[in-house]
Amino acid sequence: MAAPYQEQAKVFKALCDPKRLAILEQLRSGEKCACVLLEGLNLTQSGLSYHMKILCESGIVASRPEGKWTHYRLNPAGRDAAMELLYRLATPEVETGERCSGCRG
Repeated sequence: MAAPYQEQAKVFKALCDPKRLAILEQLRSGEKCACVLLEGLNLTQSGLSYHMKILCESGIVASRPEGKWTHYRLNPAGRDAAMELLYRLATPEVETGERCSGCRG
């Protein structure tokens, strides 16, 4: 599989899990400490860490350490890139009228 597709797949992986969607919903109201995110989810600290790694790798979420905790926030650049990717993939190209050699018509 080509490298660009692997990078693009990270966006969809980030969005295909109910726990990660719940995390994104919590982050809509602003930056949150991992300890605050844990309170609202039925996750262990290691479970939250796993989900946050996927969200951060997608670029949709950014993080910053503060003491022993990490704080997370939505990343506007990652959001815009994810929206552009979905729009591009879900928008048909203008048909050129080209057909495969096996088609008749």
